Amino acid sequence: MTPRVPRKPDPRTRPPTEAARVDYTGAVYGSLLAASVIVGAGTLGAFPRLELVLLLLCTGAVFWAAHVFSHLFGDRMADRSMSLEEVRRVCADERPILDAALPPALAVAVGPLLGLGLQATAWLALAVAVAGQVGWATAAAVRVGAPRRLVVAVGVINLLLGLIIVAAKAALQH
Repeated sequence: MTPRVPRKPDPRTRPPTEAARVDYTGAVYGSLLAASVIVGAGTLGAFPRLELVLLLLCTGAVFWAAHVFSHLFGDRMADRSMSLEEVRRVCADERPILDAALPPALAVAVGPLLGLGLQATAWLALAVAVAGQVGWATAAAVRVGAPRRLVVAVGVINLLLGLIIVAAKAALQH
């Protein structure tokens, strides 16, 4: 058996730093989730803007809690002990899912201040959610030192995913 020769590090990539270890997955996922909620909201009741804000925030909170639970439960299944510190860490790690609901919810809340009707407010919130998804995904690629073409590819792929949701909203609108 021949000994393994260590590979030389690729000079185009940087070793991960503390800053590069930041995980944007939850923010991308949460933005995609918020966009889906906006499309799926359809006709709401007597207070549609308030209901959409609450729906965005509650859906984000439920998905955040589900991710926290699944991570903690998965760790327990792997025979890892669970401490309060571990619970806090997982809650903090998954917080971007919850945070991603805030900008679209804020867009819904300020829609009337901008003179927007309900449909225009929903489109604004959807644009904010898609922009968040593309922005977080691109920021993640930049932060880990991905080559420029990969950063562009990540942005384009996430934009296409967002545009699929936009197309669904346009197709489902009455």
